[in-house]
Formats: sequence, structure tokens, C-alpha cells
Amino acid sequence: MNERQTVLVRLGAAVDKLISCSEFAPLIPEVRSNIVFALPDAQTPDDVAAVDGRITVVADRPKAAGPVRFGASDHLARLVLELRKFNPRIRSAVNFRYNEKIMDFVSRWAVERKKSLGVIDRSKEPLELIGRDKMSVHWKVQELISSAGGKVPEIIYETRGWGKEPLFILVGEDPVPLVESLIEIARGYPG
Repeated sequence: MNERQTVLVRLGAAVDKLISCSEFAPLIPEVRSNIVFALPDAQTPDDVAAVDGRITVVADRPKAAGPVRFGASDHLARLVLELRKFNPRIRSAVNFRYNEKIMDFVSRWAVERKKSLGVIDRSKEPLELIGRDKMSVHWKVQELISSAGGKVPEIIYETRGWGKEPLFILVGEDPVPLVESLIEIARGYPG
């Protein structure tokens, strides 16, 4: 199996695990969730696999809108590519709903598991970037690294911005452990 096939198989296994967790459905944001997995030498979003159409909710259950394929994500893929400049081991990310109640739970969960938590404060976003598609990822990662003392945290939360829903993002080397963490959060979250 070549590297591209390995990425697709591993990401497919992670997606299957995630969509089998009914408790995840309430954590899917309005923009829906996605999970990405980059090739080891990824340079562009076409080198990053994701769920085509994202993960949505159907009949109160998570459902992948389409198959996993390369180039199926733009924003989350570009975020991983930018994060790799600071930590090349990062190849995967998954996003989920943010609100204050979820934040309280995730903060406690992170402390208990010794996971680092960082913030992207969209209220600090330069005016010239607001609303300009594909322009803010570099700034967001700089803001994140600054908030996290120079390192890429394992859990990111992005505050509300102009036309942007606040979100959590888990990042790591492999999508399966990320999904296992997200399932743990989903099953532990009191709702």
C-alpha cells in the first residue's frame, strides 16, 4: 500500500469510529465537522485527505456526507499545513462545537489528561483580513502560537469572529487517537 492509500485507509477508520458515536452529534457545529489527515510531505490542501462534504447530523446521528478523499478540505487542511511549520509531526485535525458549557468541560478534561489548550482570539484579527477568504490562516496560527507560549497546543479553541462560528479543534499526528479523544469528550460531556 502506498502512502496515499495508507492515509485514506487510516482516515476512513477514524471517520467510521467517529460516526458510530451517537453522542458526538450534539458536538457537531453549524458549519459541520471535518477531520483531515495530511501526507507526511504535504505542501498543499490537495495533499490532505478529508471527508468530502464534511460530517453532519442525520436522524440525530453523525453522518459523513461523502467519502474520504484528497483535496476535500480547504480551511482545516490549510490550518494543518500552517501548524506543521511549527510542529512537523502534526498531520491531523478535527473540529467540533464550541460554547461556554462545552468549554468548561473541555478545560477540565484537558487538565485531567495533561493536554495543552490554546486560543485563537478572532477579536484581534486585523481588519484587512476580516472576511477575506483564505487570508487569515497564517495570522490565526501566529495568534495561536503566541497564546500557547511558542508551541502548538493539542486543543485549540477559536473565538467568534466576523461571520465565523467559534470552534474547538483537536490536532495531532494521527486521526484515530484524535477521534478517540473526541469520543471520550462526547461521551463524558453532560450536554
